[in-house]
Amino acid sequence: MKLTTQALSGTGMLITLGIVYGDIGTSPLYVMSAITGQAQQPAGTSSTALLGSISLIFWTLMLITTIKYVLLAMHADNHNEGGIFALYALVRDQARWLIVPALIGGAALLADGTLTPAVTVTSAIEGLKGQHLGPLSIGQNQSLVLGIVTGILLGIFLIQRFGTARIGRSFGPIMLLWFSFIGGVGAYNLIAAPGVLRALSPLYAIRFLLSPVNRQGIFVLGSIFLATTGAEALYSDMGQVGRQNIYATWPFVYLMLMLSYLGQGAWLLQHQALTTTQLHRLNPFYSIVPTHLQLVAIVLATLAAIIASQALITGSYTLVHEAIGLKLLPKLRIKFPGNEASQLYIATVNWLLCMITLSVVWYFQTSAHMEAAYGLAITLTMLMTTLLLHAFLRPQHPWGARLFVVGFGALESLFLLASLVKFWHGGYVTLFLTLVILIIMVFWYEGNRRRDANLQETEYVPLPAFLPQLQALSQDDQVPSFATNLVYINRLRPNLAIKRAVIYSILDQQPKRARVYWFLTVNETDNPADCYYTVDMLGTRNVVDVQLYLGFKKSQHINVYLRQIVNDLLNEHLIDDQTPYYSSVPHRRVGNFKFVFLNQQFQDLSARDLSWLDHFLIGGRLLLQRITLSSARWYGLEFSDVIEERAPLFIGQKPDDSLQQKQVKR
Repeated sequence: MKLTTQALSGTGMLITLGIVYGDIGTSPLYVMSAITGQAQQPAGTSSTALLGSISLIFWTLMLITTIKYVLLAMHADNHNEGGIFALYALVRDQARWLIVPALIGGAALLADGTLTPAVTVTSAIEGLKGQHLGPLSIGQNQSLVLGIVTGILLGIFLIQRFGTARIGRSFGPIMLLWFSFIGGVGAYNLIAAPGVLRALSPLYAIRFLLSPVNRQGIFVLGSIFLATTGAEALYSDMGQVGRQNIYATWPFVYLMLMLSYLGQGAWLLQHQALTTTQLHRLNPFYSIVPTHLQLVAIVLATLAAIIASQALITGSYTLVHEAIGLKLLPKLRIKFPGNEASQLYIATVNWLLCMITLSVVWYFQTSAHMEAAYGLAITLTMLMTTLLLHAFLRPQHPWGARLFVVGFGALESLFLLASLVKFWHGGYVTLFLTLVILIIMVFWYEGNRRRDANLQETEYVPLPAFLPQLQALSQDDQVPSFATNLVYINRLRPNLAIKRAVIYSILDQQPKRARVYWFLTVNETDNPADCYYTVDMLGTRNVVDVQLYLGFKKSQHINVYLRQIVNDLLNEHLIDDQTPYYSSVPHRRVGNFKFVFLNQQFQDLSARDLSWLDHFLIGGRLLLQRITLSSARWYGLEFSDVIEERAPLFIGQKPDDSLQQKQVKR
């Protein structure tokens, strides 16, 4: 749900609470549980361990979430849009290698997100275990917990296709209630042990890391890192709510989160007699809630987990949409179920996420096992964002950029090293998904780049040289009319060169007589909200070069744009009147359209001069093209008159000098 204005306002702040903080806001459900669950002995609840852990959480949120993302990254906005792909679009002209962190970071962000709904919803529902709720009591039955979690997650994924604008309006008040509740309960427990406030000093974090009580060494940071996993999502959601609303709400959210962590620490300090077994079985978040508020806590936690899951799912749609616009992923069918352009639905992404998330739930079984695997891939994303932010800062603040990349690069590398132990506890799942997504991105991006680099110049011909024939064909009554408007969506180069196959399709294959020939080039721009066009009539009234410029977050449904363009040109008297003789639409001025797509096929014969790597990447890219969304459906033309013609893709083809003519003796 995109705000009509990104200016600071009470409504904007409330919506920000519902959209931006779902992931990071539910971290108190499982962070302290992950820390105590990894304790090898009761010393894990000693004052040194508890104060040190809370100190590490506080300073992690301060350095990574507050300083890096809230104060620095949000100034790297691409026309108010944030996120790793929006950032890459800002800096990609600086160096070609910057595509590497963009691909790795985007793939890891998509992959690690599959664990977010699983771990948050499972952690919330596990609060029911041991509760005395009459017929609703589930005891210690984890299978029943998994069944409830599965039902909730299925419901979330099922409603996506209908749009979530109305539901989204309630997210803000619910999250305000959630943060107030966790902060209030934390403060209530903090009163009993105010000494835990000493943890705000960084000395306790350093002492704990170096203390013999810390049997895990730096690997304890793998659990600490879970407190800040939502920081990347915070940056990505900036475009929906505006920077000012995040600035205004983050101090409140930060305070409530720390009160919850401090309250959990205070409760654990008062229960240091717990055995290791007891420690592993309890969740400190629910332990600090008074008995008469347990059911309220479970309900609020479940609602917050659903909101976090919803934010993750819609964030994945946006991320994939941006990647498609930047030509980093193949085309997928995108729907807009709401009234806002930011309300996306990508069925392929939705059901893949659903399948993977449910598989994660049943594979790991408990939130403790999910926590052990969670966060590994997102450390890669944060590290890649640091590299891209360095590129953004370098032109304006060279020394500041160096200091930034060294400081945060070292810090996040330490977190990455600490999280590597998660590989053996299930982190391999998200790393495998990261690798799969990354391979698809590399095939699509590099396949496109290498194909274009190897295309023969003879594949292109000058369009102006064929204008006389096109004009004559348009006026030739002996050739049956093919269409009023014949549209080829094919890139026209700046020197008005066009693929030879397009001219061959019009003049040679079967002469296609049309009143107007449209050569439409769709250009993706770095500005996410761009939507404009330029027209070159090429000195004619019936051959039109249209350059359509769309931001990477805009719909690609060109039939809507093209009809508006035709009406504009009719109003300007640049093309002839097209009013049809017969029509069911009163006062209709625009004639019919036919769209022609050239489906270029790869031929082994024409690839013999390519390197094996070019052959492999280009072939993989064309395979992805065949198994993903067709161009007609991508451009919203499934109900239009579309013709698809096959044409060979001539790449690197050279004459065979060994071919010789021989005389036949008679």
